[in-house]
Amino acid sequence: MPLDIVLGLQWGDEGKGKIVDMIGKEYDYVARFQGGPNAGHTLIIDGKKTVLHQIPSGIFRPNVTCVIGNGVILDPIILKRELEGLIQNGIEVPNRLLISDKAHLILPTHAALDRMAEAAKDIKIGSTLKGIAPAYRDKIARLGLPMGAISKENFADRLLHVFNSHQELLPEAFRTDLEAFQNCLDACQYLKQFQILPTELVLNNALKRGQKVLAEGAQGTLLDIDFGAYPYVTSSNTTAGGACTGLGVAPTYVRKIIGVFKAYATRVGNGPFPTELTDNQGEQLRQKGGEFGSTTGRPRRCGWIDLPALRYAIRINGVTELAITKMDVLTGLDHLKTCTDYEVNGERHDIYPCTVDETIIPHYETLSGWDYISDGINIHSNARNFIQYLTKQLDTPITFISVGPGRNDNIILPA
Repeated sequence: MPLDIVLGLQWGDEGKGKIVDMIGKEYDYVARFQGGPNAGHTLIIDGKKTVLHQIPSGIFRPNVTCVIGNGVILDPIILKRELEGLIQNGIEVPNRLLISDKAHLILPTHAALDRMAEAAKDIKIGSTLKGIAPAYRDKIARLGLPMGAISKENFADRLLHVFNSHQELLPEAFRTDLEAFQNCLDACQYLKQFQILPTELVLNNALKRGQKVLAEGAQGTLLDIDFGAYPYVTSSNTTAGGACTGLGVAPTYVRKIIGVFKAYATRVGNGPFPTELTDNQGEQLRQKGGEFGSTTGRPRRCGWIDLPALRYAIRINGVTELAITKMDVLTGLDHLKTCTDYEVNGERHDIYPCTVDETIIPHYETLSGWDYISDGINIHSNARNFIQYLTKQLDTPITFISVGPGRNDNIILPA
C-alpha cells in the first residue's frame, strides 16, 4: 500500500497542517519526516486554534497513529509542553504517538549556539534561534544525542558532557545555566513514558500489511538545504526525497505527492523574495491573512504568487497534485497578479534560479478578482478562472482549495 507525501512548495507556512488534518482520517499513520520546533502547523478545529510544532497534524484524528521520524530533531522541553497541552485538552496521545529512537535531541545550548552564530553573521539568515542548525550539525559530526539514548543508565552523564562541551564554545554572554540543563533532563525523563523505538520498522511493516501512511513535511521547498536559495535556507531536506530518508522507507512505496501553496506568497526571515510587496497591498495581505509566524510571531513578508518558483518546486518534488490555500484572503480584490517570469540583467527567464538575487525584476500578469469564492453550489467565475489558469500554468491538477481557516472550509475537486 502507498506512502503519500504532503509538503510545501513555497517558503513554508503554506497550510500543510490543515491539509494533513483534513485528509489524515483516510490514513493509518501520519509521520513527520524532517525539521524541528522551527515549524508551526496551525489547526482550527471547531473554532479552537492549536499550533503544533513537533507532533504530526494527524493527532486530532482518533484512528491515526502519529510518528515522529528519524529525520526530525526534537527539543524535549518544547515537546513536553506540547504533549501536556494536548493531553490536558483530552487528546489521546501516549498510545498513538511513536517517536523514532534515531531522532536527535536539541539542547538548550544548541539554541545558545544558534543565537551566537546569528549575532556573528554579517548577513543575517533570519534564524528562528531554536537551535536547529547546531543540532543538525552535531548529528552530522557524530556528536549528537539520539532519542534512543534517554533510556540508557548513563544518559544524564552523556547529556551533561554535551552540555558542557557546548558551554566551552560559548562566550559568557551566550552561556546558559544548570537550571536549563535540569529542565532538559527532566523533560527527557518525562518522554520516557512514550513509545521510543525504530519507527522505520513500524512503517515498513505497516506498508507491507497494506496500511496507508501519510508523510508530513515542515517548512517549504524553497527552504530546502540543497535546493533553496542558499544560504537563506533551513538545515534539512524539505523535499520529497527527505520523506524517504527521514522515515526510513523506500521511494518505491510513494504514490501521491501533494504540493501545498498559498494563493499568494509569504516568507519569514531574510533572503530573496522576488514578488514581495512592501507597500500597503502587502500589509493588507498580512493583516487579512493573519501572516505572523506560528513559531516566532514575526510578521511574514507578503507578495504575489510566483509561478516560476512553483514550477521549480513541482519539478524537483515530482508533485502529482496540488492544494491551494488562503484563497479567501484574496476575496474582495478588484485585481490580483501572478509572476510569470523574471528579468535579470536585461534578459527574461521563466526558470527559478537557486542563486536568485534581490535585483531580479518580476513580470506579472493581471487577473480579475472575486467578491466571493463559492455560493455553496458554484465557484465564482473569476475564482474558477484563477484555478484553471494556475492548473494550466503549473501543468498539475489542483484537487484541494482551502477557503477559510477551519477544518471544513474546503472545496474538493476531482484529480
